[in-house]
Amino acid sequence: MFKQSRRKIVAAILSVLVLLLFGTFCTIYLASYADMTSENREMLEIFVEAYSLPGEPGADPGAYAGRPRDPRGKPPLLELSTFYSVALDRDGQVLKVDTADISTLSEASLTELARRIVESGREQGVENNLTYRMADKGDYMLVAFLDNTAMRESASTLIEYTLIFGGAALVLLFFLSRYLANRIVAPLEESYRRQKQFISDAGHERKTPVAVVNANLELLSREIGENPWLANIQYETERMSALILQLLDLARAENVAPPMEVLDLSRLVYGETLPLETVAYENGLELTSAVEEGLFVNGNSVQLKQLTSILIDNAIRHSERGSAVALSLRRERSHAVLSVVNAGPPIPAEAQKQIFERFYRTDSARTGEGQNYGLGLAIAKAIVLAHKGSIDVRCCDGKVEFYARLPIAKTP
Repeated sequence: MFKQSRRKIVAAILSVLVLLLFGTFCTIYLASYADMTSENREMLEIFVEAYSLPGEPGADPGAYAGRPRDPRGKPPLLELSTFYSVALDRDGQVLKVDTADISTLSEASLTELARRIVESGREQGVENNLTYRMADKGDYMLVAFLDNTAMRESASTLIEYTLIFGGAALVLLFFLSRYLANRIVAPLEESYRRQKQFISDAGHERKTPVAVVNANLELLSREIGENPWLANIQYETERMSALILQLLDLARAENVAPPMEVLDLSRLVYGETLPLETVAYENGLELTSAVEEGLFVNGNSVQLKQLTSILIDNAIRHSERGSAVALSLRRERSHAVLSVVNAGPPIPAEAQKQIFERFYRTDSARTGEGQNYGLGLAIAKAIVLAHKGSIDVRCCDGKVEFYARLPIAKTP
């Protein structure tokens, strides 16, 4: 139980941290990408404004070299960037192509790309890792390009280092979250341990006084004979004895690791069901069973018999008279499923979460009378957990089903 709580705490802490890291990374990356894209477009705009063909009035010699001067006083980044350009006349003839002396980019491929952009009519965008800007310069159309290689490499480097340091941080945070989970769960685990020890001690300490009271009652009954006061005392001591026995059973199931062996669960359940058919009949019920043969588990025969009887007894107590209680044992993949179904009012969803807790009882419709202290299902849960299984309840169509799943062992 506490291992599962630790896992949930670690998972919750790591989930929050992963979301925070992922959100921070995405925010930084998107903000950086948007800023670089905006700056690239701004530099392209400056390049387009400064561009002029050779011999054109007001021509800037630096413009054809792909390194225009920024008239707004920001020359370093602009002059370090690589620009390409293609000037086309109104008939689509090439006037000027500038590849910035980059051997990997030919004039023919750059011209073909520029013509496709002019035909599409898009003024700006990204093609083949090049940010472009198309402008009408009056007598000709200019398609200017800015190489995005440096920007892409910077973004790749950012992602790479973020993943490396983010992964290292998550490993450290995993161990930190485990430490925090242990610190959080430790007081609860200690409290639970003391509670179980108290139940065990209380059962043992009360066993002897109750036995002495019973012995004295027998002596008084022999001397006095039938007496209503003695009968009341005897009834209450019997109830107290039953409670003590259940407390001791719960303490043994929770605190003592029982001896385990591979046993035939099918035969065990069938044998435990037979004597309880008479009990069901006396309560006006019919107990039916459907037991699949050949199901073996690694378990303790005494505890598994007790588990079977607890589930059947619980169904008998809370069944409507004249109805049937159906027990089944079947294989589901790698588990044997022991199920007991009875007709009765549904258990509220909130109560289903607590029904396996000690001393928990639902409303009067399901509390029963006599020696029902709300410990039976707690004992059943402790037995199932000791056998590395699970137990649960579900309600559907006026039926209540308690079912336990136990791992199947290899057939001896």
